[in-house]
Amino acid sequence: MSKLTEKIRYVGVNDLKKVIFEGMWPLPFGVSYNSYLVMDEKTALVDTVEADFAKEYLDNIRRELGDRKVDYLIVNHMEPDHSSLVALVRETWPDVRIVCNAKTVPMLKGYHGISDNLHVVKDGDSISLGESTLTFYLTPMVHWPETMVTYFNEESTLFSGDAFGTFGALQGGVSDSAGAARLYGCTDAAENTFASYRDEMRRYYSNIVGKFGQTVQAALKKLSGIRISRICSTHGPVWEVSVPEVVGYYDKLSRYEGDKGVCIVYASMYGNTARAAKALAAELDKRGVEYAIHNLCTENVSYAYRDVFKYDTLVAGSPTYNNDIFPPVMNFMYGVSARLVKNRRFAAFGSFTWAGASVRLLNEMAVKNGFELISDGLSFPQAYSPAKCDMSLLADKITGC
Repeated sequence: MSKLTEKIRYVGVNDLKKVIFEGMWPLPFGVSYNSYLVMDEKTALVDTVEADFAKEYLDNIRRELGDRKVDYLIVNHMEPDHSSLVALVRETWPDVRIVCNAKTVPMLKGYHGISDNLHVVKDGDSISLGESTLTFYLTPMVHWPETMVTYFNEESTLFSGDAFGTFGALQGGVSDSAGAARLYGCTDAAENTFASYRDEMRRYYSNIVGKFGQTVQAALKKLSGIRISRICSTHGPVWEVSVPEVVGYYDKLSRYEGDKGVCIVYASMYGNTARAAKALAAELDKRGVEYAIHNLCTENVSYAYRDVFKYDTLVAGSPTYNNDIFPPVMNFMYGVSARLVKNRRFAAFGSFTWAGASVRLLNEMAVKNGFELISDGLSFPQAYSPAKCDMSLLADKITGC
């Protein structure tokens, strides 16, 4: 379905071929690149799509426009998955006026060699398409310095760029109301759209936007004074039914508020730290504690970041390696620190052969991040055994027993 309203048309595409996003993040359910047309006396195209979909994208636009032209191209965000086809749009409709803000101007020049026929807007500026008014709000560092959003006043519609977006291609429709979009591959007809995308939204947020909680909060505050009945993001469904849930969830994520539960991460060279991690998982299971467990040696770190943002407690397991933290765990903890995660409880465990350092160093990293240490940690020599490392003690600390 491409017709969202009489004046708003969806012209985006699904990508079911790409397996890694940004060269780092897995796409088991694909991803969508969303672009929209607003049609009145004049027409405005909001963002473009990834370069590989040029023909399909132009076909989508022409199907909606017929013989009309694109009068304005609005660039909310210059990341290439949304701006790759700016030059193609200019080539196809040479008179198109590109609407952007001042920080976008050098990026347009650098990526596309475009510096003319620009309409540069400031925060709160508007353009008229006839009976339709588009107003622009700058949202810097959500999650690039030039990001902005576009608000269609008469239809209370927010074209939000990457904000409120999610991994996962679209199936069954475009919006969460008409067409009832589902996460690609989801077959549970009873599950609503937001529920089916929630984990992939959290993974998208934690992987890409996670560092920018403070600026997301500033953007939410700025937009709190306008009525939003529809959110048109550049990835994932158009939110109509679920607007309050989606905005509330973004608010929660950007406040770094975790649910009760434990994210266990570990890496192991010869299986001893792995056995300790699994023993802790078994102890939590006995107590009915919700948890997720991730092997950082075999699994993309994307999923561990997702669950750090889900739960209020992080437990990290690492052997001592060269008198330091084992690199997969070190890199993970660096990523947690880089995302400015806060409001977490923390504990560490790990093995060593002749000198233990990993638990102490993990605790130091956690304290530096402002985490609450719930234990001094459990460090054990050589092979794991319950006698050397009783994980029930750590489970007691986690549950407050």
